[in-house]
Amino acid sequence: MATEIKVPVLGESVTTATVARWIKQPGDAVAADEAVVELETDKVSVEVAAPEAGVLGPLAVQEGEEVAVGAVLTTIEAGGVQAGGKAPDPAAKSKPASAAKEATPATSASPAKAAPPAPTAAPAAPAKEVGDTDYDLIVIGSGPGGYVCALRAAQLGLKTACVEKRATLGGTCLNIGCIPSKALLQSSENFHEIESSFAQHGIMVEGIRLDLARMHARKAGVVDANVKGVEFLFKKNGVTWLKGAGKITGPNHVEVDGKSFSAKNIVIATGSDSIGLPGIEIDEKRIVTSTGALELGSVPKHLVVIGAGVIGLELGSVWHRLGAEVTVVEYLDRIVPGLDNEIAKSFQRVLDKQGLKFRLGSKVTKAETTDKGVTLTVEPAKGGEATTIEADVVLVAIGRRAVSEGVGLEDVGVELDDRKRVKTDAHYATNIPSIHAIGDVISGPMLAHKAEDEGVALAEILAGQAGHVNYGVIPSVVYTWPEVAAVGRSEEELKADGVAYTVGKFPFTANGRARAMAATDGFVKILADKKTDRILGAHILGPDAGTLIAELATAMEFGASSEDVARICHAHPTLNEAVKEAALAVEGRALHI
Repeated sequence: MATEIKVPVLGESVTTATVARWIKQPGDAVAADEAVVELETDKVSVEVAAPEAGVLGPLAVQEGEEVAVGAVLTTIEAGGVQAGGKAPDPAAKSKPASAAKEATPATSASPAKAAPPAPTAAPAAPAKEVGDTDYDLIVIGSGPGGYVCALRAAQLGLKTACVEKRATLGGTCLNIGCIPSKALLQSSENFHEIESSFAQHGIMVEGIRLDLARMHARKAGVVDANVKGVEFLFKKNGVTWLKGAGKITGPNHVEVDGKSFSAKNIVIATGSDSIGLPGIEIDEKRIVTSTGALELGSVPKHLVVIGAGVIGLELGSVWHRLGAEVTVVEYLDRIVPGLDNEIAKSFQRVLDKQGLKFRLGSKVTKAETTDKGVTLTVEPAKGGEATTIEADVVLVAIGRRAVSEGVGLEDVGVELDDRKRVKTDAHYATNIPSIHAIGDVISGPMLAHKAEDEGVALAEILAGQAGHVNYGVIPSVVYTWPEVAAVGRSEEELKADGVAYTVGKFPFTANGRARAMAATDGFVKILADKKTDRILGAHILGPDAGTLIAELATAMEFGASSEDVARICHAHPTLNEAVKEAALAVEGRALHI
């Protein structure tokens, strides 16, 4: 009996795909798990494998045709005979694979028809002669910095490869960091809203229950769609994925799982990893890093978070919304170090109101794990009597460190700083001119978008263009609710440098849209030069702060004054009006407060 090969589920909202290429043809012998056909959507390119060994039957769909998820593509007959007992007829084969053309992905709204050939990556500059090297550029690491650098280099005509040891592309961010954490943050916020806020909107819901397994499954689907999207972009732009662990063996040589490759230039984009606490063993079950905190199989009764930075507060918020008691232990006497102090204090008050508990100015000196949980010994940071805290799970979130070991840097003489970060010049070159570095492995904030901008800038520099990153206008966001976002300088930094400045603030309690949303916590704060009125920094605590900060980042990129922002007509009623009012407040003329 023939076994059907169908279009698999390709993503949460994907309903159709286009048959890009038949890898096997009717009558071909196929091994179990061997790729048979390549499908494309507007996001991913996926190879569908045979579920068992046998002979491929007739094709139900031709290349270029659009098919629905679940539709039959072909059949496979075990034992070397097609359905019906006849040997495969070579004449019945469709066009040979050598003549197959790449098809562009069809949208769900387009009719089922043959699609035109997909364009190959069109270089913006003529490709360089490779000469005696395998590649113009080899990037080690496929996180946001690495994969974006590789894509931009390929767009500019450089023959490019990217080394990645994970089974999927995207690095920490897409696999176990930014993307899965934001998926859980959104799901947990939805759950919390139903429980606590829907009633005031007149929406009465009874019998609410949490299906954590389904929540994790959705998170996994979001991750899968993103990492497959990067793989699709590599294929589209002609970037070669060198699968395995990469090690630099010379100024122009990279070894990947025992095989050597050469390149004119090499980029280190190996990212960062969680920092542990001395004497506290992380098992990713009871004592976890952010990786383990994203995979907890049940909601802990009491979660202790060590570290009141971005990662700790985001993941603490996730589990608090789902029902955990959360205690945050922080060595400093404040949360989110590095953010504007006024914003940080207001942020803590909001989190206090939500139910998170804080022990600031405290340090964890010991952790004892039992079958039931963890006993933490906590002491005042400045000295004093120790106390204990009982927890089901402990999240260690005290920061991240550059991953510069195991890549061969010391063997080839690449210089590192005292924090094991790669030293680079203004053009991201190390002391070895052909070796460069970007992202978390070099100095600067460990942010995915900072790494992306560096990747683009470096690719353009290597292609002979003028790549540049404005480090004074890189926004940062804490994705709790409400969110916190900042760009530019804080009041503390301006005071330390003796810069005269003016402050404009506007609360969301006076914003019509925020009232309608029942999301009035927080405010917008703009810092402008006292003499020139040029915006020096902006800080937002409030709903969708991560989106709102983009307007102020754009203004700062173009050297705008607070008056420039104040004179822009903002749609009403929107949250963005709070940005305009804060800009007006710099000159003491806010209209709605």
